[in-house]
Amino acid sequence: MRFTITRENLQQGLGAVAGSIPTRTTLPVLSNILIEAEDGAVRLSGTDLDTAVTVRVPAEVAEPGAITAPAKKLQEIARELPGATEITTQGDAILISSGRSRFKLNGLPKDEFPAFPKVDFGGSWRVTGADLQRLITHVSFAASTEETRPILNGVLWQLHDHDMRMVATNGHRLAKMTLPVEAGGDAAAAELIVHPRALQQVQRLFAGDASVEVAKSENHLGFRSTEVQVYTRLIEGPYPNFEQVIPKDNDKNMVADKAALQGAVRRMAIVASDQTHRIRMSLGGPMLKFSVESPDLGAANEELPVEYDGDPLEIGFNAQYLLELLRYMPTDEVKMTFKAPERAATMQPLGNEDTPDYLCLVMPLRLLS
Repeated sequence: MRFTITRENLQQGLGAVAGSIPTRTTLPVLSNILIEAEDGAVRLSGTDLDTAVTVRVPAEVAEPGAITAPAKKLQEIARELPGATEITTQGDAILISSGRSRFKLNGLPKDEFPAFPKVDFGGSWRVTGADLQRLITHVSFAASTEETRPILNGVLWQLHDHDMRMVATNGHRLAKMTLPVEAGGDAAAAELIVHPRALQQVQRLFAGDASVEVAKSENHLGFRSTEVQVYTRLIEGPYPNFEQVIPKDNDKNMVADKAALQGAVRRMAIVASDQTHRIRMSLGGPMLKFSVESPDLGAANEELPVEYDGDPLEIGFNAQYLLELLRYMPTDEVKMTFKAPERAATMQPLGNEDTPDYLCLVMPLRLLS
């Protein structure tokens, strides 16, 4: 194998694949990047056995070939190279030449690198990179990070003829967004459960203007554009019926300025308990009243002008969950709905007709007095 590549293209390709390389592994080859030189381009690949990434970068290829090389050291070398680089192989070693610099890294043969999942893109969905980024950004944060219910570690992705929806929850808060799909593919409707780590790779690697093909095999999902491919193992099992936990009868409505609400919650969170992060919200009339009492630390309170329609209500929330939901609201005003102190509240963006179909839910905390 022998090819010449610009420093920028090499750094770009290695950086794209680096996120799929595990930091610790018992299989040495998983610490390596697979380098495949072909006609007019080099393909760089990495995997942690759950998610695999391949990117194609331009290069002048004199001799096709393939080898795997240590990802971390290769990336460190690429950052320091003075300019265009020639890369060749010598047995199971890779030789790197740039300017007056010469490196030799011990590699492993391509045969030891795990094969990528076989996904047939003959029946696929077509989505834009921008839509994928929007869904992933606004939903994946709500997935659980605890291992007690593995199914909640995933994001539910529903694909239909005219729209697609992502849902994530940890049982205490939930995020749901639906977007219309203008350019569908020829695949049937599907419900997929995808790990957020894989979706973060998709979000990072596919540009907003990219046309992305999405296809599934029995237990894997594949994403591809002209230059990038991402494959991930699907999470198996039925996702909980999220529709039944979204309240339909909340009859108390509050509209607030998002930035002002964020600021007030953030200030109350300073004094809230480190264990529960509990804050009290008292609703009734044109002022929302916050209060916090922490026996070990002290107390705090604040008032915020809002529009409120409904009977008086006192309700407790985890301040960190409220801040998470507010962080991802895409409009300057938000609407919250309530029913009772022990019932779930909802939060939605308030804006014009371009505002996405986006809803978040947060479970209350019991007030002690």
